Amino acid sequence: MNQKDSATPQDRSALPGTGAGLRWGLVGVVAFSLTVPMTRVALGGLSPLFIGSARAVVAAGLAVVCLGLARRQVPRGRQWARLVVVGAGVVVGFPLLTSYALTTAPASHGAVVIAMLPAATAVTTVVRTGERPRPAFWVAAAAGAVAALVFASFQGDGFGGLHRADLLLVGAVLAAAVGYAEGGLLSRELGAWQTVSWALVVCAPLMLALLLVAVRAGAPDATTAQWAAFGYLGVVSMFLGFLAWYRGLAIGPMSSVSQVQLAQPVLTIAWAGLLLGEPITAVTVLGGLVVVTCAASAVRVRLVGAPPPAAQPTERDVVALP
Repeated sequence: MNQKDSATPQDRSALPGTGAGLRWGLVGVVAFSLTVPMTRVALGGLSPLFIGSARAVVAAGLAVVCLGLARRQVPRGRQWARLVVVGAGVVVGFPLLTSYALTTAPASHGAVVIAMLPAATAVTTVVRTGERPRPAFWVAAAAGAVAALVFASFQGDGFGGLHRADLLLVGAVLAAAVGYAEGGLLSRELGAWQTVSWALVVCAPLMLALLLVAVRAGAPDATTAQWAAFGYLGVVSMFLGFLAWYRGLAIGPMSSVSQVQLAQPVLTIAWAGLLLGEPITAVTVLGGLVVVTCAASAVRVRLVGAPPPAAQPTERDVVALP
């Protein structure tokens, strides 16, 4: 089955207005903006392996319930392999790598490095689809990557002081970018929220195995606040946030809704100051602004030069969620 075969004409009269798409997208971004601070809180009493694996197991359980209630079509053929790619990026790679990185990196620091994600996703999509954007796209994307790395260096032991946490954060960005790009393409066939739900289900056996390893290494011992932060990661960051985000993308227009994500690092830095008491330095603010600006430029240049997508989201992407 190709993308054209799986697409149906979109009945605009059956879809909510553009404002609804932006609102749902903003809800998703606000949910995601708390992920890094909540991870830092949970790490006070839980291991990185436990957090990264258990949150995926919790979200997979919710996905099974929603898929069962909605009675969605089971993926077929190559769709399973593509779901593995999506899951490897957003279910396994990003949560585990960020959990380990944030054992030493402050939440505000992580937010600035992760601000590369929109540009990284745009680059991955270009490579995946064979687009040929203007040179300005590559300049903006490269500038964002350099800005994030320079920021990370200055936040270490002086310029050139990149730490292990920075490498883990960059790896998390790359993993998520691959997962987002492949998930965006696959959602044209399976539906948006269904794609992330099936990706959670596909990765559930691996994450359950890692969870057992984490528990055997040491029983979790956390405070009520730390368990609440973990609950947020499993229920909101890993599942409900994705439902809101992909619903917003499905309502669209995708080009407008996707740019709402550029506000995420700003919100995360603010949460880090308010909830964790982290000092928000001038370097952090300046680094965040530069990275977000470069990412916004890369996304917008690509959207201007990109050809129309092969298929648009259909009504099945925006039905009421169970």
